[in-house]
Amino acid sequence: MEKKALGRGLDALLPTGRTTAEPERGDVQELRLEAIVPNRFQPRQQFSEVELAELTASLKQNGLLQPILVRRKGDGIYELIAGERRLRAAKLAGMQKIPALVRNVSDQESMVLALVENLQRDDLNPMETARAYQRMLNEFGLTQEAIAQKVACDRSSVANLLRLMSLPSEVQHMIESDQLSTGHAKVILGLMTPAAQISLATQIVDGQLSVREAERLVQEHAEARKPGKRPVRAPLRSDLEERLQKRLGTRVDVQRGRRGGKIVIHYFSPEELDGVVERLLDS
Repeated sequence: MEKKALGRGLDALLPTGRTTAEPERGDVQELRLEAIVPNRFQPRQQFSEVELAELTASLKQNGLLQPILVRRKGDGIYELIAGERRLRAAKLAGMQKIPALVRNVSDQESMVLALVENLQRDDLNPMETARAYQRMLNEFGLTQEAIAQKVACDRSSVANLLRLMSLPSEVQHMIESDQLSTGHAKVILGLMTPAAQISLATQIVDGQLSVREAERLVQEHAEARKPGKRPVRAPLRSDLEERLQKRLGTRVDVQRGRRGGKIVIHYFSPEELDGVVERLLDS
C-alpha cells in the first residue's frame, strides 16, 4: 500500500519558503565533505547497506541530483540537517565536495526537518520515530499536539508511538529489527508487567504469530487469571524438545501456533545437515 504523504514537507518548514527541489542557485554551495559533521538530532539509526551501495553507484554515474541540507556551526564547519544517506554515499563514491543548501535554523527546527525528511521517505522504523518524538518532548518541551502539528499527523498517532517507549528494551529491539509490527506492539502493551510483555513478544516471534493470534493469547491469559477459573496449562515443550535434540543431535524448537504448530530443526554446517537428514530417514 502506498504511504500517504505528509501534509507539510521540508519546503513548508524551511524559513525562506523556497523548495529544496529547486533552490536558488545562490543558496547552494559546494562544501568539502570533511567540513560537514553529522546531525546530532538524526532520528534514523539504521541504514541499508544495499540501498547505500545502490546510491553510491548512482552518484558515480549521474552525480548528486538533490543537494543536502546543512546549517552553519562556525569556523567553516557545517552540521548536517537532512541527507545523511547522500552524504555517506558521497564519501563512499570518493567525492571531495558535495552541493549543499545552507539554512540558519535552530536545534528544534533542525530536528524537525530531519524527522520530516525521513518520515516522507518512509525510512524510519517505529522505534526510531518514537525516540525522536520523545526527544522533542524532553529536550524542547513540545506537547504531543505541537509535535503532531510539526510533522502533520494526528495527535493520537504521536501518542501511540510514544507508548512504545514504555516497553522493555528487549521488546523495543524486536520492533526495531522488524520482528514485531506496531500491531503486535499494541497487543503487548496490554500486558501489565515487563516479564509478561517479554514472554508474549518472544512467543510471537518464535511462533510467527499474527496480531489476531497474539490477541487470542492475551485473552486466554486473562481468562485463566479470573477467580474460580482453573489455569490452562500450556503443553510442556521442553521434554519433547530434549528427546528430539538427543535423537537428531542438534537444536530443536517446538513452536505452538493457533491450530497447530511447527518443529524447527537447526543445523550449523552442511555436514551437520547431512547427519540430521540421515537420522530422519533412518528413523
